[in-house]
Amino acid sequence: MSTEGGTKAIIAALSANLGIAVTKFIAAGLTGSSSMLAEAIHSVADSGNQLLLLVGGKQSRRKATPEHPFGYGRERYIYAFIVSIVLFSVGGLFALYEGYHKIRHPEAIHEWQWVPVVVLVIATGLEGYSFMTAIRESNHTRGKTSWVNYVRRAKAPELPVVLLEDSGALVGLVLALFGVVLTLITGNGVWDGIGTAAIGLLLVVIAVILATETKSLLIGEGANPEDVRKIEKAVLAGEGIERIIHMKTLHLGPEELLVAVKIAVPRTERADDLARHIDETETRIREAVPIARVIYIEPDIFHPGQEAEIEEGAAPANA
Repeated sequence: MSTEGGTKAIIAALSANLGIAVTKFIAAGLTGSSSMLAEAIHSVADSGNQLLLLVGGKQSRRKATPEHPFGYGRERYIYAFIVSIVLFSVGGLFALYEGYHKIRHPEAIHEWQWVPVVVLVIATGLEGYSFMTAIRESNHTRGKTSWVNYVRRAKAPELPVVLLEDSGALVGLVLALFGVVLTLITGNGVWDGIGTAAIGLLLVVIAVILATETKSLLIGEGANPEDVRKIEKAVLAGEGIERIIHMKTLHLGPEELLVAVKIAVPRTERADDLARHIDETETRIREAVPIARVIYIEPDIFHPGQEAEIEEGAAPANA
C-alpha cells in the first residue's frame, strides 16, 4: 500500500469530518437532540483520529538511530492503536452515556425541527465522498482480496482505519436519522435516546475491531503467504544453496520487511563462493519483494537432525 494513497484518504476524511462536526454541533445546540450531539462528538473524535494518523505517518519516516536501529516504521501502528482508544472512549462511551441519559429523561424536539434532518442528509453525502475516496485508494492494492480480509491482513493501518471509521460514520448517520425522525413523528424523545445508544454500541464495536487488528501489528506480523513464497523461490533460484533450513520474516513497518533465513550449503563450498552466493541471494530477494530491506542470511551444513527446523513449504532446491 502506498503511503500517498493512505494520506489522500485521511485528508479527505479529515476535511469532511471537520465540516460535519461544526454543522452537527450547531444542529445539536438548536434542537437539543442527543443523537445530533453524539454524532457531533463522533465527528470530532474521527477528526482527531485522522490527525493522529497523519502525525504517525510523519513520525514513522524518521531515520534510524543507534537507539532504534530498525527505524520508526511501527510508529504508524502505535498511532492507529491510539485511534481505537479515542474512538472507544470519546466516541462510544460518550454516546452510550448520552443515550442512557436521554432514555431516562426524554425530551421532544420542539424547535428547528427540520435542522437535524437536513444536517444528517448533508453529512451523509460528505461521509459518502470520504468513504468512496478510501475505497478508491484501497482498490489500488486490495486486488481480489475480500474487504474483510483486506482490513484484517493489511500491514499499513491508515486505509483500513479510515474505511472502518467512514463505514461506521455512515451507519451512525442512519441510526441518528432514525432516532430524530421517529422523535419528530411521535413527539417521544426516547427514540432520540435509542438512536444515540445504538451509535455508541456501533462505535465501541468498531473500536474493539481496530484495537484487535492493530495489536497484532504491534506484536509483530510476518510477510503475507504470497511474499513468503516469492522469497523462498528467490532463495532457492541461485547456485550453491541446497535448501532452506528455516526462515522468519517480520514487518518492521508497513513498507519494510525483515528477512532472516538459514540456508544449507555444500560441504565443499569455498568461502569466496559462499560470500558471492549470499550477495546474489540478497539481490534476488529484494527484486522479488522490494520491501525486504533488512536481510540476514546464515549459511549452514544440513544434516538429518535439522529436519525438524524446516518449516512447512521450505523445499530443497531443484537440481
